[in-house]
Amino acid sequence: MKKLFSNLLFKVFIAIVLGIVFGLYLPESFNRIFTTFNAFFGQFLNFAIPLIIMGLIMPAISDLGKGAGKLLLLTAAIAYGSTLFSGFMTYLVTSGLFPQLLESHVNNVAEISTSSLELTPYFTITIPPALDVMTALVLAFVIGLGLSYQEKSSLKLVVKDFEKIIMQVIENVIVPLLPLFILGIFASMSFSGKVFSILSVFINIIGVIFALHIILLLLQYTIAGILTKKNPLKLLLNMMPAYFTALGTQSSAATIPVTLEQTLKNGVSEKIAGFVIPLCATIHLSGSTMKITACAIALMILQGMPFDFTLFAGFIFMLGIAMVAAPGVPGGAIMAAVGILQSMLGFSEEMIGLMIALYIAMDSFGTACNVTGDGAIALVVDRITKDKIIS
Repeated sequence: MKKLFSNLLFKVFIAIVLGIVFGLYLPESFNRIFTTFNAFFGQFLNFAIPLIIMGLIMPAISDLGKGAGKLLLLTAAIAYGSTLFSGFMTYLVTSGLFPQLLESHVNNVAEISTSSLELTPYFTITIPPALDVMTALVLAFVIGLGLSYQEKSSLKLVVKDFEKIIMQVIENVIVPLLPLFILGIFASMSFSGKVFSILSVFINIIGVIFALHIILLLLQYTIAGILTKKNPLKLLLNMMPAYFTALGTQSSAATIPVTLEQTLKNGVSEKIAGFVIPLCATIHLSGSTMKITACAIALMILQGMPFDFTLFAGFIFMLGIAMVAAPGVPGGAIMAAVGILQSMLGFSEEMIGLMIALYIAMDSFGTACNVTGDGAIALVVDRITKDKIIS
């Protein structure tokens, strides 16, 4: 039971249920307490997001310079390409499918929004961020890239210490408070009458995303099978222990031993598997990119926000970078992505809360897609480097 209550997905589920109940049946004065908390927590998130981006991306990029040579560049390029392919495939499918699928929900939400009551906080506190999101992202990339060429650097030690501080903030402050934040979001939506329209949207898009991630895995292993001249379905079936382990652990890092073992069973050499699998656990995020892209499109349609391919092309390219080395906690990738959701897509606090709830609800499936795809990348890298000496 203790383990169950420590599970973030379970806590988020309870928060959603309580939020709906509180918003429907408890007085406005009580629900405004949660709205007040959300106003403060939202300000803290806005302050912390640029620091999170720098704390995660600087050490991740600086570590990529640790003498792996051409093999590192090859693996990173394929992993990033796979992440981008997932994002663009998701955009093309969902931008065509979601407008028709969600049309009735858009009308319902629009009607409710024009006539509903809104909860207001008792008071607000403004916490301006030290940097804006894009400045933090570019600065993190520049510093991380510069440090990747430094063998010994005192700044690299500072960056590592800063990463530890940010991880502590995420694990000990932000993640424990996320369920309360989500409770406040759903209490507000219940009070205004929007919640059941939103929940029906959840059900529709979760089914679509699950189908898409199965298609993505089939495509990844079809490509790997063609290059290696092996049966793609057999290769994919061999990776199922890693897939189901990731479903349970919700962590790419925790699944590495199983992913490595099954990759070796697919005939990948020990040298390649031992290098590619741990690296891809932090830089290959095709499943996470799929979830965030699909959920972002759904919420923008629901809110009547315009979008086009150009907007999402930039978003997907930045998303692939922003989520590199996302923290090894459930929902870590969405925390790294919150900044660009706000700066590039214009997401509000309520939309961020819904994104977090949606992402965590599907976190295990995204992680399973990530790690299973790692096996396909290992097969491709092994085939390309076959009979060649790469250092």
